[in-house]
Amino acid sequence: MTRNRGRRERAPHRNPSGRPRALEDTPPPTPPKAAHREEKRDRRDSGVARIYGFHSVEAALKARHRELVRLYATEAAAARLAAEIAARGVETRIMSVAEIAARAPREAVHQGVLLEARPLAPIDVGDLPADGLVIALDQITDPQNVGAILRTGAAFAVDALITTERHSPEFSGALAKSASGGLEHVLICSVPNLARALAEIGDMGYWRVGLDSEAPVAFVDLELSRPLALVLGAEGRGLRRLTRDRCDALARLDLPGAIKSLNVSNACAIALALAHERLPARS
Repeated sequence: MTRNRGRRERAPHRNPSGRPRALEDTPPPTPPKAAHREEKRDRRDSGVARIYGFHSVEAALKARHRELVRLYATEAAAARLAAEIAARGVETRIMSVAEIAARAPREAVHQGVLLEARPLAPIDVGDLPADGLVIALDQITDPQNVGAILRTGAAFAVDALITTERHSPEFSGALAKSASGGLEHVLICSVPNLARALAEIGDMGYWRVGLDSEAPVAFVDLELSRPLALVLGAEGRGLRRLTRDRCDALARLDLPGAIKSLNVSNACAIALALAHERLPARS
C-alpha cells in the first residue's frame, strides 16, 4: 500500500545568513514619499542657501544683499512680511506649517517662513576696510556658536568675519537662524589658510589680538587701535600654534567668578563690548 504524500512547496534557496536569496540580494524599496522628498531636497540644495526663522528671513529681505529665489510662508507670516515681500518682488508660496517643515532641515524651528536664496559671495582679504574691526575664527565649526558670533558682531558694527574654507560651518540654515539677521550685516572673508590671512592683514596695518584664557596680559590692559582683528579659537583646543604666532598680542578676559573660561561666543561678546568702549571712532 502506497502512502499518499502531499506535494510540498519548494522552499526558496537560503544563504548562510538564513535569509532567502531573493530577499537578500534585492535592496529594500524606498518609500515613495521619502524618495520624492529626497529628490526635491537634492534639487533645492543645488547652489541655494536656505534661511529660516522669522528674524533671519526678515533681515535677508530688508538687507537686499542676496539674490532671492523663492519664499515659502504661512498666510500669517506672509502678512507680517507683506511690505518686504512687495519691495523685493520675491516669488512667494503660501503653505501650511507642515509643508514648510517638509522643505526645511529636520527639527528646524522655521516659525512659518523659509527663504531660498543664493549664498552671499565672500570677500577677499584685500577688501577689508583700512580702519576696520574684524573677527577671525580658528576652525570654529559649531554653527550655533558662529551664528551667535555673527549676531554679536552685527550689534557691535564688526565689518567682517574671517574664516577658513574648510573646518567651518555652512553659512545658512542653523547658523543663519542663530545669527538672527546678523549674517546679512557682517561680510564673510573665506580664506584657505588662516595663518597666511593673518599675515596679510598684519601687512595692512591690522593689530591682531588673540583671546587666550591663560595669556599673561589682560585684555583691558591692551591699548587698542584701528584697524583691529580679534582672533578666536575653538573651544577646548583654543588657538593653533601658527595662529598664535601671527597674533601681535595674546590676551585673557579677567572674570570675577570661579569659572575663568567662557563659551567662545560669550567671550567674543565681552571682548567686543570692551573694545567698543576703547576704540577710537572711525575717521
